[in-house]
Amino acid sequence: MRQFLSFVKKEWYHIIRDRRTVLILLGIPVMQILLFGFAITTEVKNARLAVFDPSRDEMTQHIKSRFQASEHFILTEELIFPHEINDVFTRGTADLVLIFGERFAENLRHTGEASVQLIIDGAEPNQASMMSGYAQQILYMYQQELAGEYLPLCRITPQVKMLYNPQGKSVFYFVPGIMGMILTLICGMMTSIAIVREKETGTMELLLASPMKPAYIILAKIVPYFVLSVLNLATILILSFSVLHVPIAGNLILLTAVSLLFIFLALSVGLFVSCLVDNQTAAMLASGMGMMMPVMLLSGMIFPVSSMPDVLQWISAAVPARWYIQAVKKIMIQGVGLRFVLKEIIILTAMASVFVVLSLKQFKTRLN
Repeated sequence: MRQFLSFVKKEWYHIIRDRRTVLILLGIPVMQILLFGFAITTEVKNARLAVFDPSRDEMTQHIKSRFQASEHFILTEELIFPHEINDVFTRGTADLVLIFGERFAENLRHTGEASVQLIIDGAEPNQASMMSGYAQQILYMYQQELAGEYLPLCRITPQVKMLYNPQGKSVFYFVPGIMGMILTLICGMMTSIAIVREKETGTMELLLASPMKPAYIILAKIVPYFVLSVLNLATILILSFSVLHVPIAGNLILLTAVSLLFIFLALSVGLFVSCLVDNQTAAMLASGMGMMMPVMLLSGMIFPVSSMPDVLQWISAAVPARWYIQAVKKIMIQGVGLRFVLKEIIILTAMASVFVVLSLKQFKTRLN
């Protein structure tokens, strides 16, 4: 028994001395339970609401105030002209538009009926369905208040219209996220592991001792993964369009250019990770925690970014896949042009430049 306890004690010492093991055993469960328990939610909060109200009477004001009082909506702008309704979706400044008819209060008092149109961005079906439910519930509660006061037979009828995805197909939402995840996996994780494998086996030193310049050696290592990523991109787009019937509403050349930019960025991230670690286990841990988990949890692939706490929204801004997925949704689903994805392109370009500079600097330091 004493020998057994001695072995157990020795194993405890090994675990405590290995900081990486302690991090895996204690850090990851804590991080996941906090993220899933408190931070990440499928509920819709702070959805951006625009209102077109030609009536501007006391009833429409009461309804707008109830939307503002809800935790699910934020009133971002009041529209003046009808043509602005489509513009707010194209610019990406609203998730839902609430449209009142003319003489709303007058119609409700005289005829007992009035309609409200809800135009919702349906690119994310689950979020759109929840927004529709929350909005209709607010309208129903206000209708009940009126019925209890002085309009017992009144009825407010919501007319819901889903833009970009009228049938509410979830595949419209997941395809852009899958593109970001697969490209991150192939370019980032696999590149870092492949380069670290050369360092771990000692062949990297032999390659660097050859007459070829180190930059050419690294470039030769990542070119196959670049080609594989391009092939996977083409495969995903073909299958999405032909089998899953996901439309490519925007410019295919623009979509390809943005995807190539993201591939270059993911490769530079993978190269940077490979410069920081010396074995494949560390590379997988760094890639998994630093790349794959943020893509799945913080990029908007599964959970809407707008519903996250402010701290996580700031952190998600540093996740490259968030901006790529956002740009792909705009191009594929909404069919917007270059000027509407310039923000995402600029951010991805800046991130790629930073990681390339950091990778080259770190690689030269390790080489020296």
